[in-house]
Amino acid sequence: MAGIVDFEVRLPGGVATVQEMQAASGLVPAEILEITHTSRFPVLGEGELAWELAAEAGQTLLKRAGVAPGDIGVVICAGSGEWDLPFWSPAAGIAAELGIDQAHCFEVTNFCNGAMAALQVAADKIDLGRTEHALVLVGDRLSQLVDYHDPESKALFNFGDAPAAILLSREGSLELAHSAMRTDPAWAHYYSGDIEDDRIVMRRRGHRGGLGDAYLRNFVELTNDTLSALDLPLSAVSWFLINQGDQGMHERVLAALGLPAERSVFNYHRYGHMGGSDPFIALADLRDQGRLAPGGTVLVASSGMGFTWGITALRCR
Repeated sequence: MAGIVDFEVRLPGGVATVQEMQAASGLVPAEILEITHTSRFPVLGEGELAWELAAEAGQTLLKRAGVAPGDIGVVICAGSGEWDLPFWSPAAGIAAELGIDQAHCFEVTNFCNGAMAALQVAADKIDLGRTEHALVLVGDRLSQLVDYHDPESKALFNFGDAPAAILLSREGSLELAHSAMRTDPAWAHYYSGDIEDDRIVMRRRGHRGGLGDAYLRNFVELTNDTLSALDLPLSAVSWFLINQGDQGMHERVLAALGLPAERSVFNYHRYGHMGGSDPFIALADLRDQGRLAPGGTVLVASSGMGFTWGITALRCR
């Protein structure tokens, strides 16, 4: 089965600060810190483009893995669909930058669940024999879609940026063992964008209860479905990673599953919610610390507006 050969995350040079958010929104710092959990985190700086950072990450991967650009048969860029340029294909743009000229290049728009959804699409292409290698890119610019002047948008104040690249092949060291995803379209209109002053900003459309419960229910059910499909007990899960949108939800999911915090990674004190790159920042920490043991299973819980939830099982080879 296909798996991840290597991955690279690029942190941009800009910084978002609680002080800046306070000045714009009028909220007190403590209220903002309940969302961000850190006083500053990386965002795209002036003149920085997500696609260029993703291309740099991709070039690093190809060199490190010794894979020629001509051997890449699929290039997918995942994210919210609000790319650096309107009506444009970042996957094709990055392919051109890297000299990949024989691949099918396209986008997967599934918000912060997009990266994991794109991995499954790429893995399916490899498993079906359509290509030997695939490149998945995360090219969001979420911080630029947040209006700090709107106190009602404070739940989004932790949105940061971290373009990334993931290289897949049949012999990847992190096998994509299983993927289970579902969408509850009842939440489709809870968030949407407005065009204001020549920029797109995200807005919540009113407030309704139940989203937290939906997160908990779907993550727990999809985890149980995944373990059943793999015929694995929960005790066999080495690590449970999750998109870092809400630390309280992270803790609730672990508690509901009966998993100790020591079997997850918490980066809230270092970063904001870095979109679809959150799991790869956590995986990089585990890899660099030598904590991804062969035979171990990593479950990645991802989610995105819409709302979509997913559990992806990675088996360490």
